[in-house]
Amino acid sequence: MSKKNQAEAQVQDRKHDASVWSLHVLGTGAANAIALGSSAAVLERDGRPMLLIDCGPGTLEHFLRCYETLPPAVFITHGHMDHVAGLERLFHESWFDPARRGKTRMFVHANLLPVLQARVADYPSAIAEGGANFWEGFHLIPFSRGFWLDGWWFDVFATRHHVPGTSYGAALRGCFAWTGDTRPIPETLSAVADAHTLVAHDCSLVGNPSHTGVDDIEREYPENLRAQLLLYHYGSAADAQALRNRGFKVAEPDGRYPLHAPHPVRADAG
Repeated sequence: MSKKNQAEAQVQDRKHDASVWSLHVLGTGAANAIALGSSAAVLERDGRPMLLIDCGPGTLEHFLRCYETLPPAVFITHGHMDHVAGLERLFHESWFDPARRGKTRMFVHANLLPVLQARVADYPSAIAEGGANFWEGFHLIPFSRGFWLDGWWFDVFATRHHVPGTSYGAALRGCFAWTGDTRPIPETLSAVADAHTLVAHDCSLVGNPSHTGVDDIEREYPENLRAQLLLYHYGSAADAQALRNRGFKVAEPDGRYPLHAPHPVRADAG
C-alpha cells in the first residue's frame, strides 16, 4: 500500500472510531490544596491511559496505583512545581527499568524547555552513579503549535498565567480541552472547542492575577461555553461545593468523565 493510501486508510479508521474516550481527573487541587491532589488528568481510550497531563507531587504514585504501569506519554502545561515536581520520580522509574528507559513520550512546548531544564533537569548528576542525562530517561518531543499522538493531532494553545509564553493548554478536537492554569481565555477556547468538547478549566472560588475565579467565568464566558466547563484547581472541598451551588460542574479527585470521540484529523493539522 502506498503512503498516500495508508494515510487515507488511517483517516477512514479515525472517522469510524468506535473507541470509548474518557478523562480521568487524578487530582483537582490548587497548589495549597494538598488533600485534593495535584491537578492532573489522564486521557483514556477504552480504559487504557493514553496521555498524562502534568506530573506534580503524588501524581505518578496515583497513576501507578490506577494503571500499574508508567504513562506512555506526558504533556506538561507549565513549570510550577505543583505540576512538575513528580518528574524526577518519573525519571528514576524510567531510567532504572531498561524496558522503559527512553520510552515515555514527553511533550514539552519549546518555550518551556529552558524553564524545565532549570527547574528539574539541571541538577548535577541525575543519578547518584553518574553517567545519565535527565532527558535521556524520556523520549523528549518539543513542539510549538501542537503534537501528534497515536495518529491524533492535539492543538496546543497559550494560556494567561504569570509570564506570557510560559503556560499552555491542550485540546483534542471534538473531545476535550485542558486549560492548565490560566486567567479567562474565551476567545482561545472558542477556537479549539466545539459544542461536544468537555473543557476542563482552572477555577477557584476567588480569582487572582494568575488564576480564574468563578466571577470571571460568569462575566467573560458565554452561557453555551459555561455549560461545557468542568472546573478544577480549586482551594478546598468547600470551595468545590460553592462552585456547584453556582450551577457549575466541578471535577472530583479520581473522577472519570465521558468524552465524545474526537473529530477526524484536519487537513491542516501538523
